[in-house]
Amino acid sequence: MRALPRYILLALLTVYLVWGSTYFAIHVALQSFPPFLLMGSRFLVAGGLLFAWLKWRGTPNPSRLQWRDAGIVGMLLLGGGMGLTAVGQQYVSSGMTAVFIACSPMVMSLCAGIFGVWPNKREWLGILTGFCGALLLSGSAELSAQPLGMIALLGAIICWDLGSVLSQKKLHLAPGAMGFASEMLLGGAFLCVIGFAKGENFNTPITLPAFFAWSYLVVAGSLLAFTAYMYLLSKVRPALASSYAYVNPVIAVALGVIFGGETLAPRAMLAMAIILLSVLLITLARKPEDAAS
Repeated sequence: MRALPRYILLALLTVYLVWGSTYFAIHVALQSFPPFLLMGSRFLVAGGLLFAWLKWRGTPNPSRLQWRDAGIVGMLLLGGGMGLTAVGQQYVSSGMTAVFIACSPMVMSLCAGIFGVWPNKREWLGILTGFCGALLLSGSAELSAQPLGMIALLGAIICWDLGSVLSQKKLHLAPGAMGFASEMLLGGAFLCVIGFAKGENFNTPITLPAFFAWSYLVVAGSLLAFTAYMYLLSKVRPALASSYAYVNPVIAVALGVIFGGETLAPRAMLAMAIILLSVLLITLARKPEDAAS
């Protein structure tokens, strides 16, 4: 990992650590926030803050075409990916959510392959190794899931991975952070519209733990980790950018054990070792041009 360029390594660590913890934060926030308004408000606020900061620095507005493409990507990544994840987490434990999403690198690799970017042999080995490690980890805790939650998570994975690939291969966002800000603004607004259309509201009193969890999702989960993820998509191959899906279960299950009362079996250590091996394989599979990014 030390061989990676500094900013790519920093972005990877941010996505690994922060998104691994957001599964638990979403569970806490859902005690007071309805699912779509939870996700919509976090991205709307995060996008608004980033947009205001960029305008203060004199960054030009996105063009009409860039706003359109940001809306498409935002609806897929945030509306479908994050929104359906919030729905699924009402019926699936935090650890199981992360484990189920471990198939995301395979789906993303297939989506990228449609545009001619297929994983090489070592990347496929890393992808399959990580998936096996995530499956092993799923058996090391009492993780629960209902069919409706699993269907929602499947839809979330497809929307997220398709949006990720389209954002780099087909659609044109505004350069740099302005593209991320416009995407979060429109995606967050789309989620809020869905929430209000479904009859969601903020009538439930917002507890202090739920508010802190929501704030963490805005600052760490959206402003930091989501921006880091979009940066990775523009700099590295899909297999490495999506490797967070294998590391996140380790963080999510650990937090579930510490704060959520879930149990952890000894074989979790073996699963973690397998997951780390998969990340190593994917990292070493970089082509020369990736190392120069």
